[in-house]
Amino acid sequence: MPATLPAPIFIGSNVYRGSSYGALHPLAIPRAPTVIDLCRALGWLPEGAYRDSPRARPAALTAFHTPAYIAALQAAEASQSVADPVRRRHHLGTLSNPVYPQMFRRPATAAGGSLLAAELIAGGGAVFNPGGGTHHGMPDRANGFCFLNDPVLAIKALQRQGLRRIAYVDIDAHHCDGVEAAFAGAEGLRLISTHEAGRWPFTGALEDRAGGVAINLPLSRDLNDSEFRLALDRVILPAVADHRPEAIVLQCGADAVLEDPLSRLALSNNSHWQAVAALRPMAPRLLVLGGGGYNPWSVARLWSGVWAVLAGREIPDRLPPEAEAVLRGLSWRRSAGRAPPETWVTTLRDAPRPGPVRGEVRAAVRHLAQRMRAEI
Repeated sequence: MPATLPAPIFIGSNVYRGSSYGALHPLAIPRAPTVIDLCRALGWLPEGAYRDSPRARPAALTAFHTPAYIAALQAAEASQSVADPVRRRHHLGTLSNPVYPQMFRRPATAAGGSLLAAELIAGGGAVFNPGGGTHHGMPDRANGFCFLNDPVLAIKALQRQGLRRIAYVDIDAHHCDGVEAAFAGAEGLRLISTHEAGRWPFTGALEDRAGGVAINLPLSRDLNDSEFRLALDRVILPAVADHRPEAIVLQCGADAVLEDPLSRLALSNNSHWQAVAALRPMAPRLLVLGGGGYNPWSVARLWSGVWAVLAGREIPDRLPPEAEAVLRGLSWRRSAGRAPPETWVTTLRDAPRPGPVRGEVRAAVRHLAQRMRAEI
């Protein structure tokens, strides 16, 4: 890795402000805008560190998605309606992927951010695009809250630059079925995913290799920090090191923490920050994406801490009043949002959540570690 790398870049957009999948959808909450506001309140986004995300053009999206699907998505946004045949064919206008005013512009902006990130790290460096990470999107249909698949588009853009060895690491609570389907059997890509066992989309089994590309580690509910650290040290980091990547793409979904309503894992945000810190020196290029996360406080605190790790910022024990005000301004329809704990609004760092390493977790990690050693 070069001795000196460019300063990290944060990519955001105002398209996320006031943009919602609908009042009853899990993505009714603000996420990327809160991270931007929080990092600005902390003084962590000086001029030059922030870039506005462009909106990807339809032609750029067809590097993975079909032209018919992109046209259908644009038409649904324009008319704010979906005919039954389109709904059946492309899964638009469903409960998971509803019609809403920015249903093309918002995901196209997230994809544009990830494509811009690939350009920015061409010569080395790190970029954070918290609006990205939509890892379930399929070529011709929306899937799992994901209208497009910006991780796939970013990886393909890096490949077009001539990079031969890319590692994709995904620590979202849900398996990255769209990314795995896109690159099954591909040369030069290593995909490593940790995710909750027995949870939608019910893919990513321990023995699922995706044509030799994937290392899947499904993990038990109530996963604690000690168990994730074992997975990080024995599976994720050795698999990345063995691959010797020229670039790493990390999907850093925030839904594996204890407070998230759409998983039953129990991590603190320290686990995600440890993963970012450990992966950063392993390749000259690092793209960190958002992903899942459905508690507005835990998402904002976790992703702001990701930026702190990338930018070399010290996380304070107590937030200054300006940053605290950002978190106190959040609301959430769920019962936990009526009286959020003080730690949700006064701190970024969760208390660590260590615990015993259970036998089933140890066995799954040991199985993958032994398989990797046998293949080296």
